[in-house]
Amino acid sequence: MTASFPTVEQLARQPIEAIIPHRGSMLLLDAVETFADTTLSAFAHVDPHAWYADADGAMPAWIGIELMAQAIAAHVALVAMRGGGHARPGVLLGSRSYQALQPAFESGARLRIHVSELLRSDAGHGAYECTIDAGTARCAEAVIKVFQPPDFQSFIEGSVSS
Repeated sequence: MTASFPTVEQLARQPIEAIIPHRGSMLLLDAVETFADTTLSAFAHVDPHAWYADADGAMPAWIGIELMAQAIAAHVALVAMRGGGHARPGVLLGSRSYQALQPAFESGARLRIHVSELLRSDAGHGAYECTIDAGTARCAEAVIKVFQPPDFQSFIEGSVSS
């Protein structure tokens, strides 16, 4: 008997809560739009009543790096799920080049976050080219570095004790 894995389309149509572990006010993505071997596009909306909203209901552009990180987490999870597994926890290492092209994302805006894998090592290191667009306007771009340690708990404990 052969194992039957979900199709790419079935995976991408799942609720975002079934894909990434973020919950409550820290879940910033709404849904996955498209998913492939090395790319993913997702949507988020700028909630004028959210914890991050400024006086105009906008999302400060610095939160874009978290939108990108959540889209990367969704990509990693869907790649693992496609093979019948689940994603190991990971961490955002950072970015040398996060560039916000505007100071904030407008209240009510629908944002499209696109991530494209540049590097993935067996040791758990990865790098993604990321963009955030609102309609046809580019809002932010970056290359984000991530790490999925083989033993997340030991990694965290070692980080805290250092």
